Amino acid sequence: MICGADEAGRGPVLGPLVLAAVMVENDRPLRRLNVKDSKALDPKKREELYPQIMECARVEVAVVSPEEIDARGKDSLNDLEVQHFATLIDRLSPHTVYVDAVDVNAERFGRNICDRLDCQATVVSCHRADAKYPVVSAASIIAKVTRDRLVWRLGRDLGEEVGSGYPNDSVTMDFLERWIRKNGTFPPQTRRSWATARKTFSKCKVTKLTDWMDKS
Repeated sequence: MICGADEAGRGPVLGPLVLAAVMVENDRPLRRLNVKDSKALDPKKREELYPQIMECARVEVAVVSPEEIDARGKDSLNDLEVQHFATLIDRLSPHTVYVDAVDVNAERFGRNICDRLDCQATVVSCHRADAKYPVVSAASIIAKVTRDRLVWRLGRDLGEEVGSGYPNDSVTMDFLERWIRKNGTFPPQTRRSWATARKTFSKCKVTKLTDWMDKS
């Protein structure tokens, strides 16, 4: 059994980080689906592939909330990913795992995951694995679709257009600034420890006392 692991949402100021692991006996079904790195596919194609991947593979997903990201203390985001990837891989217990490395040192990232595993899996960690291995491409699609759906639901629940959650998205940044000015605090699902969030808060010159300011 082979497994691919990837994430979506490392950089956003809004919304969760999502990690996915996909396991198949061999990758022929995924090759027939012509899976690719999720960034190379438009949203419609990702949504189309999502149920097809779920049908032909075992899938495990971890949703890491902004609260967990903010509370990680001295641990880096890489450390957090290592922890969650190891948990997902142990649930599947594959023979070989291909991981899209987020560490600049891909081998170190793989070793760190191995050190946390209970199962006996060989971990192959490399950069751009989502473009090299169909099983990682599939994990990339699952993670991306899951995260996009969660961000969409956030906007629906708030009755606002929140965009993609990324700092380079003007819809997201306009929403964040508008919410802060109106409510004197961050909207739900904001990564409050992010520099982007803090700078936006300072820019708005909010004088209302907030929980976040109390804790800072």
